[in-house]
Amino acid sequence: MATLVLDNSVLGAGSATKPDSRPETLAGGIDSSSDAAIMLRVAAGDEAGFNYLVQKYHRAMIHFLFRMVRNQAIAEELAQEVFLRVYRSRESYRAEAKFTTWLYRIATNLAVNHARDTRHERSAQTIYLDAPDEESGTTPDVADDEPSVEQRLMRDERMAAIRTHVMALPERQRMAVLMHKYQGMDYRQIGDVLKLSESATKSLLFRAYQTLRDKLKEFV
Repeated sequence: MATLVLDNSVLGAGSATKPDSRPETLAGGIDSSSDAAIMLRVAAGDEAGFNYLVQKYHRAMIHFLFRMVRNQAIAEELAQEVFLRVYRSRESYRAEAKFTTWLYRIATNLAVNHARDTRHERSAQTIYLDAPDEESGTTPDVADDEPSVEQRLMRDERMAAIRTHVMALPERQRMAVLMHKYQGMDYRQIGDVLKLSESATKSLLFRAYQTLRDKLKEFV
């Protein structure tokens, strides 16, 4: 059934239709219109609910995984596997955290496993951070809309350094930075994915950004 649900028509572009929800609060205070409630209905056999969740999060999953693996085809394959695992785990799903926390935890674990399995194949592979900010000390500072050749060279050199040093971060720090900067996840959400306390997550990100500042200080 999962392979039928995850065909190209479901994973393709287009707006998803949210399943009908009951105007009530479920056990545990779960909003019946939330993703967690929809996933609980998927566990009870609601295929339309699963299709809705796939369409809603498929693109975000590919973007997240692409920044991990730097290969579009692999990112798409891993995203497919994420939703297959969601479907296979539907009956054991418990709405103890946000649905997205559970989803990103699955994606993170898959990305980590892929990185470990293919470590010998990735000698030159990098993660592209194309929008760093002041917090990391790596914001490109181009004055004009049309930068000069010199400015473009400096920007390219800076971005190459960012890619190199982000890739060199310890595994958890690298993933925390990606979730924080690109997925807009807060400390608590990142901590839930990485199974860390909020204070430990803040410390993890602080160390990551401090490392980037130190490594990239010549570009600041």
